Order: sequence, then structure tokens, then C-alpha cells
Amino acid sequence: MFTGLVEELAIVKKIERGAASIRLTIEAKKILKDVRLGDSIAVNGVCLTVTDFTSTTFTADVMPETMRKTSLSILKAGSLVNVERALSFGSRLGGHLVTGHIDGVGHIKGKKREDIAVVFTIDTTGIPDKYFIPKGAVAIDGISLTIVDLFPNGLSVSIIPHTFKETTLGYKTIGDPVNIEGDIIGKYVLRHLELRGLENIKNKKDQGISLEYLGEHGFL
Repeated sequence: MFTGLVEELAIVKKIERGAASIRLTIEAKKILKDVRLGDSIAVNGVCLTVTDFTSTTFTADVMPETMRKTSLSILKAGSLVNVERALSFGSRLGGHLVTGHIDGVGHIKGKKREDIAVVFTIDTTGIPDKYFIPKGAVAIDGISLTIVDLFPNGLSVSIIPHTFKETTLGYKTIGDPVNIEGDIIGKYVLRHLELRGLENIKNKKDQGISLEYLGEHGFL
């Protein structure tokens, strides 16, 4: 589990390619102070397991399924990546709960400056819209962000100067892919409602509860 607060920008030093997988060696500083074999580290929002490390690098394997479902497949030597160690109990949760299990790859459709902020518009085609709500949380390349607006197959987020400077978002251009993970708490609530059959409640006139009621009381 992660917070979506990127600890540092790291550099891909080496990629060893298998038939459908890769082995990444990544150079970092801050996150290696207490690293151990088997630790989980989020790389651009993807939860990976440390299989080897030195004082300046760590190595992790990227499985075929992860290659298919995330943007790690396009990394190359020299690529910058966001990295974050797994959350430890007792730590502050400054972002939101992030699992490191990506829902899909989005693409940057727009990028514009608004005073000191930079607003990104992301195409989320292929990722269920129900995972996102206005002002809700979303992880983009492992960065905890608040959704500004929603539209069909897309969303927008506003980036503060610190995040723009200290993460890969400062280097992104139109068309670039980004890993997207919806809020896990929202997914559990949605799944609970679906199992109870409440996703179709708007078509049931005899119920004493409605989608509007659930929204007004914070369930959606």
C-alpha cells in the first residue's frame, strides 16, 4: 500500500528483456536507505518487488500481465520514473490509499498553465468512468491527485508547482501515456452496491432509496 506522495525521481539504468517480461535496474537515493529484499516499491504507480539492490540501485521484475496493462512496457534506459516506498503503519497518510495495481493506461490530451498551476486533461478511454468522481482521488503515475472535472472518457487534474517540479509530470507532453489507478475505497463501495443490486436502483420506483440519496449522503 502506498500514499501517492512521490519520494523522488529515479532513473532507469538498465533493462533486461525476456520473452514477455523485463527486469528493471533503477538508480535512486532516498528510498534505498532502508531497502530490503522483497520490499514493495511503486514505480510510476506500479507495485514492484525488490529482487536485488546495491547502495545506489534496486532491481525488480515486471511480469507479462503488468507489461500489458501499464506504461512500464515503454521504459528505456535513461527514463525518469516516480518512486515511493510502501506505507508503514504509523506514517502520515498525506495523499490517499494507493495499491499499486493499475486500472489502465491513459493519455495526456491537454496541458495548460493556470497562474501557478498546470492543468492536465487525461484521456481515460478503456477505464471504467465509475471509478472516478468529481473532487475524488486518483493516482496518475503513482501521484495522488484530486480530480477537478470529469467528462466522457476523461478527467482533468490541477498540478501544484512542487508536484510539477518533483515528478515525471513536469516532463510529460501531449500524447504521453500515464498509469491510472482509481480510489480503492470508492471501488469497494461500488462493489458492495453492485452486489446488492443497487447499481440499477434508478430504474426501481418502489425503493425508498435512490442514487441521488446515496450521493447526498456520501456513499457515491
